[in-house]
Amino acid sequence: MEELLGRVIAGKVTDENENDYYVQISGTTFRLDKSEIKKPLKLGSNFKGFTYENENHEMQITRNAPQVQVDHYGFGTVVRTQRTLGVFVDVGLPNKDIVVSLDDLPDMMELWPQQGDRLLIALREDAKQRLWGVLADGDIYAAIAQPAKKILQNSNVIARSYQLKLVGTRVMTDHYELGFIHPSEREREPRLGEELHARVIGVHDDGTLNLSLRPRTYEAIDDDSAMLLAALEHSEDGRLDFSDKSDPAAIKAYFGISKGQFKRAIGHLLKARKITQHDGQLWLVTTEATDTTEETQD
Repeated sequence: MEELLGRVIAGKVTDENENDYYVQISGTTFRLDKSEIKKPLKLGSNFKGFTYENENHEMQITRNAPQVQVDHYGFGTVVRTQRTLGVFVDVGLPNKDIVVSLDDLPDMMELWPQQGDRLLIALREDAKQRLWGVLADGDIYAAIAQPAKKILQNSNVIARSYQLKLVGTRVMTDHYELGFIHPSEREREPRLGEELHARVIGVHDDGTLNLSLRPRTYEAIDDDSAMLLAALEHSEDGRLDFSDKSDPAAIKAYFGISKGQFKRAIGHLLKARKITQHDGQLWLVTTEATDTTEETQD
């Protein structure tokens, strides 16, 4: 049987009723919703549109062709998963989601895309006239990629994972730069299609990036530092009558941590410019104070 689905094809208008026209292509009749058509079609006229089988197993044709087609790649959004089948992807059709088969997904289900993740896919029609999503491979990503500029070093980027390997995760940024995340630069393995907030730790001469999902040192506030910061934020005037010279017993009684832990937390927050220490007290750095300091340094 001739492959008819997932493409933009021309056919002949052969019939109509109150709600639909009917378009015949190579002996197969497709329903065309009249609400799409601004100017009435004449019987016998030609109509060109995107063909598919809708969720009610009816052959349908639409003038609103999605970007994702047979041999045409585009991004779609995952709407749900089915353990025995795969993931369902919204490609822009009003009454049809496209399935990416579990055979094409990671072996570990926790790495499958979840609702809201996005995949770059094309369509294929099988022998039973069913449309499936085909994941783009590395060659497709390389073909649409843009070279990264050296100025991106140490900047923050938004990326999406497209290839999960033991050696690391391959991603593409929202500006179409290719990147790689080594397992040592992440705390967990990202899902396929997951949006990631990463930091550029290397720009190669070929325009690809090395990325990290780990926070910068000054951003990685530990539990003791977070507790101390919360205490300052909830104090009446943004200060506490403690410093790195305070009595260990007083520190233990108030914060429940040792003086060594307390001093490390202070050091961490000082480095992150979230607090200051003077006159035997700890002071919370406000946004206004930070802005003033930066303007003075400029």
